[in-house]
Amino acid sequence: MFGKMKQHLQGELSEIKAAGLYKNERIITTPQYSEIKVQGADGTEKSVLNFCANNYLGLSNNKRVEDAAIKAIQSHGYGMSSVRFICGTQDLHKELEQEIARYFKTEDTILYAACFDANGGVFEPLFGEEDAIISDSLNHASIIDGVRLCKAKRYRFANANMEELEECLKQAQAQRHRIIVTDGVFSMDGNVAPMDKICDLAEKYDALVMVDECHSAGVVGATGRGVAEKYDCYGRIDIHTGTLGKAFGGAIGGFTTGPKEIIDMLRQRSRPYLFSNSIPPAVVGASLEVFKMLNESDELHTTLMSNVEYFRTRMVDAGFDIKPTQSAICAIMLYDAKLSQDYAARLLEEGIYVTGFYYPVVPKGEARIRVQLSAAHTQEQLDRAIAAFIKVGKEMGVIK
Repeated sequence: MFGKMKQHLQGELSEIKAAGLYKNERIITTPQYSEIKVQGADGTEKSVLNFCANNYLGLSNNKRVEDAAIKAIQSHGYGMSSVRFICGTQDLHKELEQEIARYFKTEDTILYAACFDANGGVFEPLFGEEDAIISDSLNHASIIDGVRLCKAKRYRFANANMEELEECLKQAQAQRHRIIVTDGVFSMDGNVAPMDKICDLAEKYDALVMVDECHSAGVVGATGRGVAEKYDCYGRIDIHTGTLGKAFGGAIGGFTTGPKEIIDMLRQRSRPYLFSNSIPPAVVGASLEVFKMLNESDELHTTLMSNVEYFRTRMVDAGFDIKPTQSAICAIMLYDAKLSQDYAARLLEEGIYVTGFYYPVVPKGEARIRVQLSAAHTQEQLDRAIAAFIKVGKEMGVIK
């Protein structure tokens, strides 16, 4: 039965490879950090500087975080073997939920296996056919998929376009409840959603506000506590979703945090929560240590933002086309899909590990290399990366 489909898939894969768009997975043989070793096709290892991980605060192999994970395994075991409402809830889970709520200044939190599940499970329990979801055009795929699972009427506005958002809100007055949904930081461009203006419109047109903090929590704001801190929107954003898999240690796990009534309803009806195993104790224990560290000091966040400013300034001075960013993401625009792949391959030869992004991950004609900065990067490492970008950029005619 698979014969015809096999031929079809082989043809599709051949076309992807011929177009230079095939995604190869590089094998890392070391812990995640600013410098890692990758394994070549011949099995040999090469040390490279890593500029494409979401390890914004450099905590993915932090000793305190590792020790906390080990301690949690020793005290609470390896896995839960159950979902939360059966026998999958430990005291550690409740402690982490409250710690996340304190961090975002909300009332309660619900944990998920990943933020994809948090976004996939937030809409259907809360909104029905009489309601409206108004979504930014560049929202993450997990938000898009979550909206698809809900029967609410859908509206979409161009990225961060407040005129289009207001028009959608006017049209959505016909619905019972309305919610505006946006990424905090848009992962491909690195721009931050204008949450103050979004909240103003939400209040004007009686709408709730939801923000995905995956790339903003730990990064934007005076102390890195996300878009509510950056725009002083505490109490104006109703729902935050986020991940433990980026700035907060880089493992896995997601969350939704907000009013206690919303969180309680999600505990009753959110399918990814009801039908997925609980986050393992090691991740929970390590995450608790991460939040403890962030409450102790802002040093990691300060270092991260210093690195972002240093890298971006020197790359712009060198002549690169970089989208404006207030986050740890620097999108270096190349526009051509194959060029982005070839450029990334050459940089790997120079010891710089980055990834080219192209359609369908970004719009056609908008290919780029996305550089992600970390608090773990040293200035010497940043200088090496900048020098390699300039060298390859001149070789390929990207800059003069």
